[in-house]
Amino acid sequence: MDFLTGKYQFNTKGNSDIVDLTVFVENTIAENGFTEGNVLLFVPGSTAAVTTIEFEPGLLKDYPEFWDKEVPAGKIYHHDMTWHDGNGHSHIRAALQGPSLHIPFIDKKLTLGTWQQVIFIDFDTRPRERTVIWQIIGNK
Repeated sequence: MDFLTGKYQFNTKGNSDIVDLTVFVENTIAENGFTEGNVLLFVPGSTAAVTTIEFEPGLLKDYPEFWDKEVPAGKIYHHDMTWHDGNGHSHIRAALQGPSLHIPFIDKKLTLGTWQQVIFIDFDTRPRERTVIWQIIGNK
């Protein structure tokens, strides 16, 4: 059993910007010679998250609209009163979505469903440079 840990850095637009990480994750597994195991993705920070969805135009609109309805940006949050940065909703959304995702892979391929992709979603209110920590544990 081998393991490897690394970072993937990229820029986002904020405001529920969604980035498809699927190809990056699969390429990282293959390029490092892993054939079977698990990959862990973790978002350091408290205003972004990872999950899986179907990365298609309708859901790319539906998913942010869901969060706008459930945890609206226009509301006053205690966090905003403390830090005056207007992103209290971002922290709550990210906490509900979650900072990590664990996916098994077989024959160098993620065991995702046909219409399932790995996504990063930036809930913060401004563009940011983001990092995802990845850790692969498996056989080469």
